Amino acid sequence: MKSICFYFQIHQPFRLRNYRFFDIGYKHDYFDEYANRFIMQQLAENSYLPANEILLSQIKKFGKKFKVSFSISGIALEQMERFTPEVIDSFKKLAATGNVEFLTETNNHSLASLKSKTEFFRQVKLHEAKIKSLFGVKPKTFRNTELIYNDDIGNLIFELGYSTVITEGPKHVLGWKSPNLLYCSATNPKVKLLMKNFQLSDDIAFRFSVRNWSEWPLTSEKFTGWLNALGPKTEVVNLFMDYETFGENQKKETGIFDFLKTFPQIVFDKSRFQFNTPSEVAAALQPASPLHIPYPISWADEERDITAWLGNEMQNEAFNKLYELEESVNSCEDEGILDHWQKLQVSDHFYYMSTKWFSDGTVRRNYNPYNSPYDAFINYMNVLADFEIRVKKACAGKVKEEASKAPARKRATKKVDEKPVKTTKKPVTRKKTGGTSKK
Repeated sequence: MKSICFYFQIHQPFRLRNYRFFDIGYKHDYFDEYANRFIMQQLAENSYLPANEILLSQIKKFGKKFKVSFSISGIALEQMERFTPEVIDSFKKLAATGNVEFLTETNNHSLASLKSKTEFFRQVKLHEAKIKSLFGVKPKTFRNTELIYNDDIGNLIFELGYSTVITEGPKHVLGWKSPNLLYCSATNPKVKLLMKNFQLSDDIAFRFSVRNWSEWPLTSEKFTGWLNALGPKTEVVNLFMDYETFGENQKKETGIFDFLKTFPQIVFDKSRFQFNTPSEVAAALQPASPLHIPYPISWADEERDITAWLGNEMQNEAFNKLYELEESVNSCEDEGILDHWQKLQVSDHFYYMSTKWFSDGTVRRNYNPYNSPYDAFINYMNVLADFEIRVKKACAGKVKEEASKAPARKRATKKVDEKPVKTTKKPVTRKKTGGTSKK
């Protein structure tokens, strides 16, 4: 069995508004609704709708032979529901075919797995419920935000009920091993690991339209030839990329949609590969060997680590300050505050503070609204300062409310439980002395 797992990530870049110092304590509208609406509508028109139409036509053409997988963040689904409901409808049509597997991730595309087990679990459950309500399926495969993974996160994922995880296949983890096999966690062999083939994935996602690339132009025939050249021991090739690759990051004029249309046919005609979902592959294959991954990996930058989000003092200060508020946010029991706190966890906010500049970050920088990482940090900390004030006020209000209820409960208890005590007062007598009193 030689399989291709075709995965697409959808996470719309999510922006804060320009929040100034003098807004702190007065304005609580942190999110740039206009920009978020514009970005979603642009991506829907250029990418999501035409790409979904192509995938649906390929499924109708090849039936159960052609399958794909999607990892769509809850924040992206929320934006679709609000601004482009037609995109949700097009995904429902894909879901109805049974040829699409939806993966679970953190609802708010957050880094919670690195900081808070409680929040990580809550967001995964929220995302599960969102996928179930929209598409009528329960996810079977897990994909963490930005493909972030290590042994500890793998154990958390297994505790949540998932035994199949898609993550990055970096050279410093695999060494001489191939990413084109199924692996398992060294600390929990029940956790099966599907490793992204970043070389072939990035050939489509980043190099497709680069004219000075030695392999330009990339055709379906050429790419299928590369698949055939992988060798007889290849079992699964995991191609994972942003869905915006089709029509937005790689414009329609580059021929990227033609590639998507012709790729399945060429694979069937000129290779021994077949298209499968990750849960199918995990059920069919045995792990080649265990992998020990003590430090977090991701699909970002050349290092394939987490320094794109937590690589400098600004990022770590903002990140730690945000999660210092977790206990207070939970204790005040305010749904609006909880919703804003989770939206402030979106990984984009920390990515915009990155001082790293690598070629494979160019695509996301197109959506960066800040002139510098320092501007991003100052804006975020202004928002966080106001948010902290709101949390403290909400907590104080709740304590006051609880205190006002306490005496009433105490009085009610006395009326029911306490019995009246009868007392008899003895008359006070004055002790007589030996002399005669004078009137």
